[in-house]
Amino acid sequence: MTQPTDIRRARALRPRALDLFSCAGGASTGYQRAGFEVDGADIADRPNYPFRYHRGDALEYLAHLITTGDIERYTLVHASPPCQHGCALTVGTNASQGWGGTHVDLVAPTRDLLDRTGLPYVIEQPNGRAKIRKDLTLCGEMFGLGVIRHRNFELGGWTVARPAHVPHRGRVRGYRHGQYYDGPYVAAYGNGGGKPTVPELQTAMGITWTDVREELTEAIPPAYTEWIGRAFLTSRTLEVAA
Repeated sequence: MTQPTDIRRARALRPRALDLFSCAGGASTGYQRAGFEVDGADIADRPNYPFRYHRGDALEYLAHLITTGDIERYTLVHASPPCQHGCALTVGTNASQGWGGTHVDLVAPTRDLLDRTGLPYVIEQPNGRAKIRKDLTLCGEMFGLGVIRHRNFELGGWTVARPAHVPHRGRVRGYRHGQYYDGPYVAAYGNGGGKPTVPELQTAMGITWTDVREELTEAIPPAYTEWIGRAFLTSRTLEVAA
């Protein structure tokens, strides 16, 4: 029978990340490139997801891992919970103000479960009113990508110095209020209005394993979580050395 000390030793030698609400695996791929083994969890069928994953409700799965103790196999947990009412793309619309459709906000229940794991974690959200600490804000220009795609990250149980935000080189290409603007970045959301083709999106995001537009427009560029994963592993190495 595997003992807890054996699990901790294996976790230290082979760090493993759990990616909740993993979609097509943008965040997962970044962690894999940083040196983690990665498992995903998503309620939708994701045949393009490049790693092992559990299909089902992500929070129910996390609760199951906590109850059984299987969460101990992981070193870090990443979560990108839906928070449509706080997203910059819906803030200001009638629905986001409570008129019309219901929008999902799973940030708080996700954080509650992540705190129960006792593990370091990362919660990711786009710009908007989502109630997370903005311990990190990353942008495509920081990594030489063809998208801006600001994303905010709350870090639980660990810290890292905030990188400087690099000035943008120009506009996002596309139509705004009937006028077309050119620029070095493509818009990684929606259709029409000068939006990029799927191959342009793949190149701009650094994602090659899926050609599904919906998956590309929802994804985190892997460069973001590769940076986060390397920063986390460096912080753990420094702790051990100290």
